[in-house]
Amino acid sequence: MKRGSLELAVGVFVLAGLACLAYLAINLGKVELFGSGYRVVADFDNISGLKPGAAVEIAGVEVGRVEAIQLTADRAKLVLRMNPGVNLYDDAIASIRTKGIIGDKFVKLSPGGSGKVIPNGGRIRDTESAVEWEELIGKYLHGKV
Repeated sequence: MKRGSLELAVGVFVLAGLACLAYLAINLGKVELFGSGYRVVADFDNISGLKPGAAVEIAGVEVGRVEAIQLTADRAKLVLRMNPGVNLYDDAIASIRTKGIIGDKFVKLSPGGSGKVIPNGGRIRDTESAVEWEELIGKYLHGKV
């Protein structure tokens, strides 16, 4: 009987440990099991190192994530998953920015204010591509600025 209760205790301990590990992986990894919110699409000439899962921010507040990046013709198409309750208008502007000097890339949104809301699956028309610091420095050094 002692051996059976010991095996049961070890089994319960292992299951509890696996449950805690799964909880931490989901919360720390910012994985969404059930996609809430809505999607919008934006096309950029250059996304310069932006990765899927990058933050989407309005006024410094995270309001979504980059869900997917695709190449269409000669442009990068971003699919953005926006949180529920965040309204973007048809005059919204999406920009690729960098956090700090050598930080991660993120998408900065200016939500607009035209009154016409972008629907689920809609498109942000106005975009500003990432700044290539290497190109700017090269142009400056060679006197082409």
